[in-house]
Amino acid sequence: MADIKVPELAESITEGTIAQWLKKKGDQVQKGEYVVELETDKVNVEIISDYDGILTDLLAEEGDTVKVGETIAVVGEQGSVESEAPEANPAETGREAESPDEPAIKESGAQAAANQNDKTVGTQDKQSEEEGNERIIASPAARKLAREKGIALNQVSSSDPLGRVRKQDVESHTPGQNQIKAEPRNNQGVKAPSFLNSEDGKQVERIKMSRRRQTIANRLVEVQQTAAMLTTFNEVDMTAVMELRKKWKDRFYEENDVRLGFMSFFTKAVVAALKKSPYLNAEIQGDEIVLKKFYDIGVAVAADEGLVVPVIRDADRKNFAEIERNINELAEKARTNKLSLKDLQGGTFTITNGGVFGSLLSTPIINGPQVGILGMHTIQLRPVAIDKERIENRPMMYIALSYDHRIVDGKEAVTFLKRIKELMEDPESLLLQG
Repeated sequence: MADIKVPELAESITEGTIAQWLKKKGDQVQKGEYVVELETDKVNVEIISDYDGILTDLLAEEGDTVKVGETIAVVGEQGSVESEAPEANPAETGREAESPDEPAIKESGAQAAANQNDKTVGTQDKQSEEEGNERIIASPAARKLAREKGIALNQVSSSDPLGRVRKQDVESHTPGQNQIKAEPRNNQGVKAPSFLNSEDGKQVERIKMSRRRQTIANRLVEVQQTAAMLTTFNEVDMTAVMELRKKWKDRFYEENDVRLGFMSFFTKAVVAALKKSPYLNAEIQGDEIVLKKFYDIGVAVAADEGLVVPVIRDADRKNFAEIERNINELAEKARTNKLSLKDLQGGTFTITNGGVFGSLLSTPIINGPQVGILGMHTIQLRPVAIDKERIENRPMMYIALSYDHRIVDGKEAVTFLKRIKELMEDPESLLLQG
């Protein structure tokens, strides 16, 4: 017998939530095979088994909070799990059990055929129901409880934003609930949301916040309460960058197998501006200011379960292709929930791009303990005065810098943002930045 325990995750993480069991009780597991997915404050972590054998016991259910070092499952030797269902008596196989009080009555041929037909129809209905249940995304604990209660999973309303049925959904389900809970999934395969009646009789939807969403909420409130946050704005004429991309995009893709986007230009511009404004690449520790001599730039990525900020390491030492490749890799890992803690830790400054969703202007919140964040926005054609005589429609982007006024003065913040504007409007100058 061997225990599967919650491993050490990171210095700041002491507990997590069981998101999903990847194996169920009685399954064969091999050393190095993933057994359970654990949701932490920052990322989801898949825990492996260090032993070969049979998963004899699960000591925590999906949704339970577990601490680092806690035993959550037990692995035993082959054949150590007893079957839950008793074996059939070979002597009784193939014949009906006879009660002394009610002797078995032999059926006529016609009656037997009719009964057999009823059994076939019943079997088909059961198989159809089971197939429907299999198409429902549900946790193993939810499926087991639904079988025990005789509840069809497609009749259970999910409180999960992604439509997955969990054990607590089955526990709270009662036959004859509001018809809206029994509605089928829509054309996109997403289950209809569950609704509860509020005190005044109007419908409301309740969704439990994930651990990550709770952490995001707490961190954002903490930053606003502890930092003297201020935002300054400017605008960038994107004409030169767009023309440069148009000229080189095909050759860039052929040589690097990655597309040339705006983010690599902004990343290089941020690094160059940080070198001129070092207090924006710092943090406060007690009564000291820690000026960082390296440039690990965080890039905000919108994932299904909340915003994450993976980090491009040593951005000052990377060329445009390496930065674009890093961004694509990190974004894909975020979408597939494969980010590691290492991918998220240690950033010195953050860039967020609300423009991809159509945001014209915003005041981004600092990603503590950093002291600065650059917000990019949508590109929009606007009339611009070229000189006293001419006005042209130009592709313009508003940019915003939120900063901690405790250590960054207004002059430095404005200078930083102006430097970003100058570099983006003369993108070829970025090639001269070391």
